[in-house]
Order: sequence, then structure tokens, then C-alpha cells
Amino acid sequence: MERLRKSIIAGSWYPEDPSILRGDIARYIQNVPDRELTSDVVGLIVPHAGYMYSGQVAAQAYKLIQSKKYDAVILIGPSHRVAFGGVSIYSQGAYETPLGVIPVDENIACEMKRLSSIIIDLPAAHAQEHSLEIQLPFLQVALGDFPFIPLVMGDQNVATCRELADVIYQVAKDRHVLIVASSDLSHFHDYKKAKELDGIVLRHIQDIDAEGLLDSLAHDKTEACGGGPMAVTMLAAHKLGAHHSLLLKYANSGDVTGDKSSVVGYTSAVYYR
Repeated sequence: MERLRKSIIAGSWYPEDPSILRGDIARYIQNVPDRELTSDVVGLIVPHAGYMYSGQVAAQAYKLIQSKKYDAVILIGPSHRVAFGGVSIYSQGAYETPLGVIPVDENIACEMKRLSSIIIDLPAAHAQEHSLEIQLPFLQVALGDFPFIPLVMGDQNVATCRELADVIYQVAKDRHVLIVASSDLSHFHDYKKAKELDGIVLRHIQDIDAEGLLDSLAHDKTEACGGGPMAVTMLAAHKLGAHHSLLLKYANSGDVTGDKSSVVGYTSAVYYR
């Protein structure tokens, strides 16, 4: 393919060997208790740390979409490495993981760029960004083959979130689309403080309160590296009729490593019709 974005975190954040990777993800999903949810899942919130830290939390959400069929997946993450305004879309080509190639839905990407000037092509924002790639093997195991639209948010302010949510609504209203927000929560506080800060985010997630989340983040009442992607997913999913939320799991790195002096928070949630 002309623009193939190859994996940058296979062998570090998750296994490089396809059979080990697929087996690990299947095991994470098997470890999740069965949950009856016959409704149509529109949006997910999932963490983006290495699988040993947050894979089991992410699996809670991905189990709910196993074997479902979507016209496309819109995947939104924050920019960790490149500073820029607006939202960078990877509008042509594909991403690759050890489990295969995931093509970009170039028609939807083109529509999104046409609908908003804040959505731009900035390949550098995708080159070293882990927040999107970390979700792809889970999506490949859960859904099989699917096209997707990769979005990296440079700005996560209220205006950008509202505009991106509206664009997603416009391209998704006549399609069956899954929206996935990639976000971790607070970083490097002790266990007790992290749970306090993360509890604020969890309430906003559960209440489908995107504006409240952005306000809490803006006034430093809480923390999340993907607050914008979470807010956009809430706003767009709600516009698409997903008026129900389910907070699936919260944990932090201290629950995995046993070191509770400095932790990172993770959650998974689902929005459904």
C-alpha cells in the first residue's frame, strides 16, 4: 500500500508474535464475566497502556462487541508526541499490526475533511503515536476485518470536541459505525489520590456528561490524557441515539504491579442504544 503505517509498539507494548498476541487477547476476553447486552453498542472508552497493565480493563469493553459487524470504526486518541492544532486524520492507506493490515475508510475520511477545516492531514501525528495502535489488535480479534478512520487530537478544547463530535455524527448517522475513545486517566499519583481524581472522571463517564468532564479537566479537578476523545465519543454517541452508559471496569497500575506509590489509572465503558 502507498501509505502503510507499520507497527511501532509490537514487541514492547504488546507481543510481536501473532499467535502469542492473539492468544493473550483471547485470554483477556475470556477472563471477563459474561454480560447480557443485546443493545446496539455505539461507543467505547478504553485505556491505552501496555497490555500487561491495561489489557484486562480494555477487554471488558471489547468483549461486548465480539463478532459484531460495523461499516467502520472511528478511533480517536490524544497526541502524546506532536503538538498541533485541530485533529489529524490518517486519510489514505492503512495501519499494520502483527495480526494484519487494517485499511483506512478513505470515503469517510474524505467526507470528514470536507465537513470541517479542523480535520487535517498531518502524518507526523500518527508516526509515533501509540494511543491508536494499541487498540487495533483488540479490534482485530473482536471484529475480524473492518475499515477504520484514525484520528489524533492535537486540541482537546471544548470547541474542537463539539465540532469533531458533530462531524462524526454527520458521517455516522446513515451508517453503522463504532466510535472508540482511547484514554488513560490520572498519572503518577499515589493509589489513594489516583482513585479520588479518577472517581471524578468515572462519574462524568457514567452520567454521559461530556461538558462536565471537559470543565473538570480544564479546572484541574481531575486528569486524563484522552479527555477530548472521551468527550467526543460521549457527544457523538449521544447524538446517534446512545442514551445509555455502562461503566465496566476501573483499575490502576498499582493493582497490577503492587507498587501503589505512583500509579496510572485505567477505565473501560460503553455507550449503547
